[in-house]
Amino acid sequence: MIEKFNSTVPDNRKDLESLAGVGRKTANVVLNTAFGQPTMAVDTHIFRVGNRTGLATGKNVLIVENKLVERIPDDFIVDAHHYLILHGRYTAKLVHPNAGACPVYDECMFKDKAKFLEL
Repeated sequence: MIEKFNSTVPDNRKDLESLAGVGRKTANVVLNTAFGQPTMAVDTHIFRVGNRTGLATGKNVLIVENKLVERIPDDFIVDAHHYLILHGRYTAKLVHPNAGACPVYDECMFKDKAKFLEL
């Protein structure tokens, strides 16, 4: 970064991804957090929550990313990654989802809510 970008963090995906060790997810974190751009870093947790809730379903992270960016209003997109991680960690948990404590349960698009509640 020192040589290629004069010690300045690039503000675009192409330049960020040209740096060693920076992939799409890391580039999205930098673009979103440092530059306020409407991007969504999709890791394993976001991928699972997107699919589990129906908020953004897809067979790969790029599909889920694109759907989340499309669905989440710009006013919320900068912090949405963090909110979804917390939601996945404390409510839409992998092993024992806690649907009864979910603040957005009525809007949840999870198809088998009865089974979801029994876990």
